[in-house]
Amino acid sequence: MSYLTAPESIKAVIYQLSSAQTLWLDTEVADYKNKPRLSLIQVLTTPNEIKSDHLYLFDVLDQPELTTLFIENIMANPAIEKVFHNANYDLKFLGKKQSKNVTCTLVMAKKIPYYLLPVPNYQLKTLATQLGDFTNIDKQEQSSDWGQRPLTEKQLEYAQMDVVYLAQIHQCLLKLQPLAAPDPTTEDLNKLATRYQEIAHQWKQLDSEITHIQDRLKQAMKTQHVDQTDSFKLSSSQRKTLKTTFAQLSEFVQTQNLELDFPLTLTQALQKQLGETIQQLPTQEENTTVWRLIPKAKDHNSESEFPPF
Repeated sequence: MSYLTAPESIKAVIYQLSSAQTLWLDTEVADYKNKPRLSLIQVLTTPNEIKSDHLYLFDVLDQPELTTLFIENIMANPAIEKVFHNANYDLKFLGKKQSKNVTCTLVMAKKIPYYLLPVPNYQLKTLATQLGDFTNIDKQEQSSDWGQRPLTEKQLEYAQMDVVYLAQIHQCLLKLQPLAAPDPTTEDLNKLATRYQEIAHQWKQLDSEITHIQDRLKQAMKTQHVDQTDSFKLSSSQRKTLKTTFAQLSEFVQTQNLELDFPLTLTQALQKQLGETIQQLPTQEENTTVWRLIPKAKDHNSESEFPPF
């Protein structure tokens, strides 16, 4: 790991990195609750290496010219893929909409179905523990004082490891992507159907049990006047709906000389009430196709036990 503080050294590495294909990046911010100031930019150039010539920590605290140089040469360069976790946060300090070719592992992870990535949340620590060979990840330094100088050894180690975790997570998510979004032209239909039939009954049982338990919990907590337990908190919300008749609305619009013009969906019930007079009404027809997969019973004289979806 190279911790660089001299502006000329940082500039030299930024120019060197401008020809990279992929970079794994993170930032540390000072005074993030009040007046955020970019403190560090962490850069990893090779996902499986953490040697000094592959990992850099740029100390850019109160040196906006270095940040600008990084944005112009790295962030705005569409030829370089920039990988972050929760990229929206880091981009606040690194070019915002100027940034091109940005990959966010948080977004990637959320697109992976839960059964392929069963995690309670998508925090960096959680994903690193689940996907990588990392244990006992300490995030305590995340909220430390990144505006102090010199930075402590623990802070530098924390900053270094964040991009290491990030790169490993990214590599694992890339391997999961083909499983999450396979090519539909090459899918094995028989294999998919068999798997569906294997788990459909279990799913119906679990879904029914979860719904039943939720209803019982809510009813029991209300009856016993318990607001929260070790596992759940009971909350309620009021929904207010304003209703009026179409005739009253039409009359009100005319008397108030209001300009209201918006499309109305003519439901089957409305179409029936209008009858043949609907032909005199200017309408726009929208056609949509809804696809349903209906399981076929093996015995054609009986209904399938599996639900349509």
